[in-house]
Parts: sequence; structure tokens; C-alpha cells
Amino acid sequence: MLRQKRALQICVAVLAAIPLGVGAAGVATGTSYLGAAGPTIDLDSHFRYLSGIFMALGVVFYSCVPAIERKGARFGLAAALVFAGGLGRLAGLLALGPPTWPHLAGLGLELGAVPALALWQRRVARQIGERA
Repeated sequence: MLRQKRALQICVAVLAAIPLGVGAAGVATGTSYLGAAGPTIDLDSHFRYLSGIFMALGVVFYSCVPAIERKGARFGLAAALVFAGGLGRLAGLLALGPPTWPHLAGLGLELGAVPALALWQRRVARQIGERA
């Protein structure tokens, strides 16, 4: 079971770099990070705000790594927030059509990989709890 825990920790640590890095880039550069032409000040402000939240989610995921088997509530809430964001992205896809490939990859992570990680975390926590 310790192998499963270690594998989960590594996966979460690697994937948490995405929201941390992308969020930091969005905070630093605003909508120009996406190559957006002529954004309004309000759109740029909103984008930077959401990028800050995205960056914070990366920090939350990193905070779960050391004792991931005991961080179920925190991990589950963070995963639920990411999933909700993915549903928002899916609504945009349905309303306007598919975005560029990086956003489609994000959608796959948000609606597929993150829920799978949440299930994996629960399984690891349950198995470690049974052994204790």
C-alpha cells in the first residue's frame, strides 16, 4: 500500500504544478498569456482573479501531498472545485465550440483525471486506515 500512496503523491505533485504555474502566469500577464487581442480592463481583471484562484488550488493540492491519506476532506474539496471549473469550461465548449488544444487538455484533466485522483486518494486512505 505504501507504493500506492507514493505513486499518488507523485501524481498529485506533478499535476499540481499545472494550476500553480498556469495560474501564476495568468496573474502575471493577464489575458495576454492567452494571446487575447484587445482585452477589456474588466476581462483582464477577472482573468487575473480567476488565475489567482487557480494558482491557490495548486498550493492546496501540494499541501495534501505529505500526508495524502489523511487529507481526504481538503483533497476532495479541491477536486470538487476543479471539477466545477471543468463543468464551466464544458458549458463554454457547448455554447461556443471547442477551444484550443491546451484548454481541451485542461477539460480532460478537470472532468477525468482529477475525479480519478480523488477516488484514488479515498482508496489509499481506506487501505492505510485498515492496516493501522
